[in-house]
Amino acid sequence: MPQFSHGPVELAYLDEGEGEPIVLVHGFASSKEVNWVQPGWFSTLKGAGRRVIALDNRGHGASTKLYEPAEYHTERMAQDVHALLDHLDIGRADVMGYSMGARITAFLSKVHPERVRAAVFGGLGMHLVDGVGLPESIAEALEAPSLADVSDPQGRTFRAFADQTKSDRRALAACIRGSRQVLSREEAAGIKVPVLVAVGTKDEIAGSPDELAAIIPGAQALPIPDRDHMLAVGDKVFKAGVLKFLEERP
Repeated sequence: MPQFSHGPVELAYLDEGEGEPIVLVHGFASSKEVNWVQPGWFSTLKGAGRRVIALDNRGHGASTKLYEPAEYHTERMAQDVHALLDHLDIGRADVMGYSMGARITAFLSKVHPERVRAAVFGGLGMHLVDGVGLPESIAEALEAPSLADVSDPQGRTFRAFADQTKSDRRALAACIRGSRQVLSREEAAGIKVPVLVAVGTKDEIAGSPDELAAIIPGAQALPIPDRDHMLAVGDKVFKAGVLKFLEERP
C-alpha cells in the first residue's frame, strides 16, 4: 500500500482508476477501506470514470498513530490532504468527506480553495458551525477497560465501532479531543467552492444540512431518507446525489 510522509506522520492512501480526480476523507474511527471501499464508493466513482484517491487520516488505519490531542487539530488534518495532493502532483480535485472527514474538507476548502474543485460534506450539517457533533465523552468510552464498562449509548456505538475496526483506541481518544474545531458563520459563508451537504434524515449527530447549505453561497442540501449517521454512508440516494452533483458542478 502506498504511503507518503508529511511532518511527523506517514500517511497511507489508495489511488485507483483514471479520469478526473476525487479525494475521499473518512470519518472518525473509520478508515479508507471501511468508509469508502466496503460501502462501494470506489467502485461507484471508478464506474463513473473517476480517479479515486482516499487516505487514512492520522491516527487511523495504516497511518501513523499520535497521542497528543494538539496533533489532531482540524487544520493539521486538512494540511495532510493538501500534502497528499502535492505528493500526487494534483493541482485541483473534487474532495468528499464524511463526518470528521467533512469537517476536514470544509477547512481545506476555506484555506486552500484553489485546490478544491467542488466539495461534498457527508454526515455533517450545521454542526460544522454551531458545535461539534460528537461529544468528548466518546474519548472516555474509548479509554474504558471494555465495552461492558461503557453505559453512554453514543459512547457504546463508537467503542464497538473502534473495536470492530481494530483501531488504536488511545490515538482515537486523542483525535476526538483535538479535532473539535468549528467554522464561524462568516468563515462558512466565505467558502467559495461548489458544495453539496448530504445528511441522513435520521442523523442525530450532523446537524441540519439545510441550515448549513443556506449559509454557504450556492450550496445544495441532499437529505438521505431514513438513514442515520452510520447507515447513510453507503446509501444509494447519497451515491446518486453525489454523481449528479459532480456531473453538474462547474
